[in-house]
Amino acid sequence: MQKQSKLASFEEAVLPHLDAAYNLARWLTRNETDAEDVVQEAYLRAFKFFGGFHGNDGRAWLLAIVRNTCYTWMQHNRSPELSLPLDESHEIESKDLNPEVLLIQSADTLMVRQALEELPVEFREVLVLRELEEMSYREIASITDLPLGTVMSRLARGRKRLQQALTNPVHAEVLS
Repeated sequence: MQKQSKLASFEEAVLPHLDAAYNLARWLTRNETDAEDVVQEAYLRAFKFFGGFHGNDGRAWLLAIVRNTCYTWMQHNRSPELSLPLDESHEIESKDLNPEVLLIQSADTLMVRQALEELPVEFREVLVLRELEEMSYREIASITDLPLGTVMSRLARGRKRLQQALTNPVHAEVLS
């Protein structure tokens, strides 16, 4: 009976955050297949150590495990700065938009994605957690095991680098 209770508690606290776990792993590894492997390993670790979870926020706890699993996996398998094949499944599609608007939106999406992927991993991870996963500064600090001031600094510097990459004339040529 205790195993069923542990499994039910685990499913309730952690499984709803599978998309967020995959999203973080995908942005850190920059590869869909690797992200799936990392998330699977992270969920196994989370289940193994679930007895030590005494908090209310399963999402932050899980994302910290995913982050640590990503870094461990990248250390053992490859350099964290390898390039990634572009995932076209996240492109914007709408029947209401004309082809020209679709082309511009697709180019914009591609530019932002490429600029984000080119950022050093320490900036990319905090930007993904804040802007895509909508986590608070405190949650990000908890997940990354960084002081709050460092999180804020990395966000500011990451946003500035992202802005510079997007306003660079080389990226602007894609639209012309």
